[in-house]
Amino acid sequence: MTDPDKPGLNRRQLLAGVAAAAATTAAAGACAVPRSAVKSWDMTVDVLIAGSGAAGVSAAIEACHSDVQVLVVESLLNFGGSSSLSGGVIYAGGGTALQKALKVEDSPEEMFKFLSQAGTTHPPLDKIQLYCEESVAHFDWLLDQGIDYSGQFTVAKGLPMGDESLYYSGTEQAWPARELARPAARGHVPGVPGLNGGRHLMETLIPRALKLGAKFRSQVSGEQLIVESDGRIAGMVVTIDDKPMNIRVRRGVVLACGGFIHNREMVKQYAPQLYNCSVPWGSAGDMGQGINMGVGAGGATLRMHEGFAIAPIYPPENSISGILVNASGQRFISEESYHGVLGHAITYHQGGKAWLITDQGSSYTFEQDNFPLAAKADTIGDLANRLGMPRGSLQNTVAYYNRHAVNHNDPLFKKSSSYLRPLKGPPYEAWDISVDRAFFPAHTFGGLRTSVDGEVYNSFGEVIPGLYAAGRNTAGLPTAPYIASGLSVGDCTFFGRRAGRAAAGGAN
Repeated sequence: MTDPDKPGLNRRQLLAGVAAAAATTAAAGACAVPRSAVKSWDMTVDVLIAGSGAAGVSAAIEACHSDVQVLVVESLLNFGGSSSLSGGVIYAGGGTALQKALKVEDSPEEMFKFLSQAGTTHPPLDKIQLYCEESVAHFDWLLDQGIDYSGQFTVAKGLPMGDESLYYSGTEQAWPARELARPAARGHVPGVPGLNGGRHLMETLIPRALKLGAKFRSQVSGEQLIVESDGRIAGMVVTIDDKPMNIRVRRGVVLACGGFIHNREMVKQYAPQLYNCSVPWGSAGDMGQGINMGVGAGGATLRMHEGFAIAPIYPPENSISGILVNASGQRFISEESYHGVLGHAITYHQGGKAWLITDQGSSYTFEQDNFPLAAKADTIGDLANRLGMPRGSLQNTVAYYNRHAVNHNDPLFKKSSSYLRPLKGPPYEAWDISVDRAFFPAHTFGGLRTSVDGEVYNSFGEVIPGLYAAGRNTAGLPTAPYIASGLSVGDCTFFGRRAGRAAAGGAN
């Protein structure tokens, strides 16, 4: 999105520039500037929003409804942030208009059960509860902004490549999640063909914010927050054309600058398990600058070690009939789990190493480049030898799996019968699903600690007046393991709206 009047974004062009931009950009991480050190203001606005992804733009839309002056600044040339590169999936449920139209039964209670029990320990229950309770209304808000959703549903696993708008976007149908809550399709994706949902989302939201009166400026990098003697946020130091400028805010600052996956030193320090993942996924602006600015002003952080790591072993779905094994030749998860759950298990619990073992029926029937073929043999024993696995381990794993699979049973991980069958029929193949060998996208989830209204807390649990944050600048709904696509963009839009509304209601 080169300018607000023409908000299109070419995914390939932006991805091509990610590596180069990340290599030359660094987060300042400096402390806040005291108001007494600021001799003059170069600009004054009511609400300043740093970041133009789904969180920042949703905040701008909501803030504009309070009839205040809103400025959105973006460090990159293009608007849209990482949200433009995403599938545009919104995780929504409880009986949305689309769910009802497609006769999908759901309730806020079942949605809450899934989100609160299927992921990390001690998740943010206050945010989860509010999100579930207001999910139907939030989806209606998306419709009101002009997001297009088709009336089509697909049972296929993975992000729809057609124009389907509702699917199972997570691990709801896999064990143990399916025993924790009644599975329901909650992945709401714009009804546009191909992987263009995020682009459509942002091409709709940005013009909406402009129409409501928000101003957008690109190539404006936030550097440090400016703080009054009583701790209230007075403004921000930004860089425009290589010159520092001071922007005063009358009501509040919203930090919505994305995660920190492209700040490699931050990743190594805070989320080392993600460091070796082969594809740092996100906009080139995901340098952690918003988080660093918030910390510099006294903000507390949460779950900085968490993020998603994706192991895309499907489609096609026949590959799920294979088995995933670790370096010891042992299974460690149900292969039908959502690829964010698979990636988490490999990254955080298996030292980043795993192999998918397939036979004739579960192997790939087309040339794919997501991961390399590590070994091929006519027997499981020969395959294990070529992989250097402990003697007899893989053979015992396959024998145990086959003995029960022939009876449509998986005592270890309860893989669904539709994907369960014995491995038999050479050639047997081992595909390297290790984080540094496979196509293994990763992104960060840790960030500033915030209230449900986006207020940033300090380390004593006190609100920092005038400071708000949303999206991947915060520790929000998405946690590790990442249990469903759409939780991140859903979090960005929902809590971005609340942060924008709260910021517009503040006053300096």
